[in-house]
Amino acid sequence: MLNFDLHLPTKLVFGKGTQRQIGALLAPHAKKILLHYGGGSIKKSGLYEEVTASLCAAGIQFAELGGVAPNPRLTLVREGIALCKKENIELILAVGGGSTIDSAKAIAMGVFYEGDIWEVFEEDLRVEKALPVATVLTIPAAGSEMSNSCVITNEAKQLKYGNTNHCLRPLLSIVNPELFMTLPKNQIANGISDMMSHLFERYFTNTLHTDVTDELCEGLLRAIMKNAPKLIENPQNYDAWCEIGFAGSLAHNHLCGRGREEDWGCHGMEHELSAIYDVAHGAGLAVLTPNWMEYVYHVNVPMFLQFAQRVMAVNGGARDAEETVGEAIKRLRAFYKSLGLPATLRELGIGEEHLTEMAQKTTGYAFGEEYGRGHFLPMKWQDVLHIFKKALN
Repeated sequence: MLNFDLHLPTKLVFGKGTQRQIGALLAPHAKKILLHYGGGSIKKSGLYEEVTASLCAAGIQFAELGGVAPNPRLTLVREGIALCKKENIELILAVGGGSTIDSAKAIAMGVFYEGDIWEVFEEDLRVEKALPVATVLTIPAAGSEMSNSCVITNEAKQLKYGNTNHCLRPLLSIVNPELFMTLPKNQIANGISDMMSHLFERYFTNTLHTDVTDELCEGLLRAIMKNAPKLIENPQNYDAWCEIGFAGSLAHNHLCGRGREEDWGCHGMEHELSAIYDVAHGAGLAVLTPNWMEYVYHVNVPMFLQFAQRVMAVNGGARDAEETVGEAIKRLRAFYKSLGLPATLRELGIGEEHLTEMAQKTTGYAFGEEYGRGHFLPMKWQDVLHIFKKALN
């Protein structure tokens, strides 16, 4: 096990009706906030009225900025930064899913950053100060409600970059599983894929003696795979949403990756798909993950055997390792399919025309500074291109 620091300061307020506490919870921290959200869904559902009523009752003034899109855009982040400075905003409240929360985090960093906020993402800068962020979660998937990271898309450059800073971890987050019950099934499936990938990126490691975090990752994966089909069958299943909602937060609050080298190869590859084709993040991960597994498992066969046996319930051992691992990946693909997720890039509307470009961007080769993408098997652009091509059909 590797040395590590663990600091999880986000207050998680979980359960029925908790969104109506937001004003009282924020009152000790800010008098004027930015209310940040996506499209019109929070107004149609009545959540907007509940949140704003709670803020008003607590005497909190607020400015508003809506319009966050999936794969949140740099242009809106810049608009939010200008608005926060103009209105002397003290805190940002993100009401939405991972895209809204990530947009809020980027705005929060940009208020104090002296240059253009894109520099922070493009150069992966460490930032020490940001406005506090609070969240009311409406889509369990990205785990941004407890994480110290965010991802932003520069639509002009067709680039999607992430940034990790300790100051980005939310002050508090409201998770009410009741708010998830109106989600369409494709968003449910995409969210499941995303949170599973957050666990895979941490789980597949070459670090030894990681029993505790192995068990955490495996237990969460089993719980997710047990409850996800229940939601596809009945999106009104509150108990299943409780399991999935809590699992999504734990999958990405960094607890499960402590003491082990993490990978993040699949996320790096998928960001290129989203940057050019604007596909749903979870859908892209569902396509790429099994193909990545087939390409890299030989690097550490015991790790993949453990996954096959403990997570995918495949009977087999070292003597028939290839068959056992192959069956586990086959079962993972079948699970994704049962949720209605795509299996190929062509199902996402992606052809061959940008594969080389995306592969070279994934590893930095396109910018003259190639590095190995991921840590389980550090991939060069030819490795990524092989996976992209394999994932086409």
